[in-house]
Formats: sequence, C-alpha cells, structure tokens
Amino acid sequence: MIRAYSELYLNDARKRLANSFDYAVYTLGYPLEDYHQMFIKSGYAGRFGRGNARVISGVSGIELTLRVIEACTGKYDPRERVYNNGKSPEYWVGWALGFYQWYSACSFETLQKEVPISSMLLMYDKYHEMDIMHFVDRVNQIRQQNRAYTYLRMFREKSGLSQSELAKLTDIPVRTIQQYEQRQKSINHARAEYVIALAKALNVQPVELMEIENPT
Repeated sequence: MIRAYSELYLNDARKRLANSFDYAVYTLGYPLEDYHQMFIKSGYAGRFGRGNARVISGVSGIELTLRVIEACTGKYDPRERVYNNGKSPEYWVGWALGFYQWYSACSFETLQKEVPISSMLLMYDKYHEMDIMHFVDRVNQIRQQNRAYTYLRMFREKSGLSQSELAKLTDIPVRTIQQYEQRQKSINHARAEYVIALAKALNVQPVELMEIENPT
C-alpha cells in the first residue's frame, strides 16, 4: 500500500496528534468528540492525512490545536498547558489514531464515520498497553461490521452515478464494476488504470477505494 508520508515522520506525527488531543481536552476544555470534529472541519485533518510537512512535523501539538480552533472559531487563545500524571486516554487515542490513519491510508473523515472517536476512547483500557497492531485489527473489524457496502459503491452512490454511467465514464465493463461492488472481485487487486479511472470519475483518491484487509 502507498502511504502518504515516510515512516521516518510517523513518530513525530503521532506525537503531534496525541499532544493536540490532550491539550484540547485538558487545557482548553473541549470534549474530545467536539475537538475531533473541528480538526476535520478545519481542513487540518486532511493536510495531516496527506502528510503535509508543516502539519505533521512543522508545528507542535499545542500549536496544531490552536490553529484548528482558530480556523473554526476565529479565536486564538493560547494557555499554559495543564499536564496529567502519565499519558491521558485522549493522548493515547491521538497516538493510536495517528498510526492507524497512516497505516490504513484512510482519511480521518471516513474513519470518524465508521469508528467514531468516542468508540476509540473506549478502547483505551483494553488496548493502550498492547502492541499497536491489536488496535489496528480491532478497528478494521469494527469498520467492516459497520460498513455493508464497498467504498466503490458508497462513493458511486454519493456521486449520483449508476453502475452503467460509471462504466461509460471509465471505459470499464459494467460487469467488472458490479463484481467489485459485490466483492466477487477485490478492487485491491484491480488493474492500476482501472482504480485510477474510477477514482478520477468519483473525485476521490485511488487509495480511498481500497478495501480493508487484515494485516498478517
């Protein structure tokens, strides 16, 4: 799988997201769910997920939080950080989510729809001392359970296109599109030109059409 940025930057990115969540909750007083929605709405989640260097390594977690809130409310209100004893559950959620988003190459917006941040917070007690891949496996399981349709069908219906219309736009046989949507064929193993054509027609990134596969 092609990921948005090098693993060399992953540790920095995870720390920034973890510190951002912790600062928003314990210093600025935002509920995690509210702040996470602001993170997505502000556009910073998209930049973070695409590996924008200024976001994943160019600012601190605190500065990221302040910029997110400023983008959504127009207010820039830095405060001295309130530190917790040890790492907070919210810090862990940012740390774990940062890894999962990088590993899966799934957007924060899509992840929020399939596994709400509140659900991830509930995983803290069980998973925070486990290897991160246990968290990855569990999130994959929840995503699969919560999503009856393939991403291809979801994005196609969102765009208002029928299978036949999509086939004409992409020059891909309609039967092939049907097989991808019904999981009779895995789009993960489709010809690259097919995936690129479908993504272009649906105005998404090719990786957003990929299905969940449990790591081995």
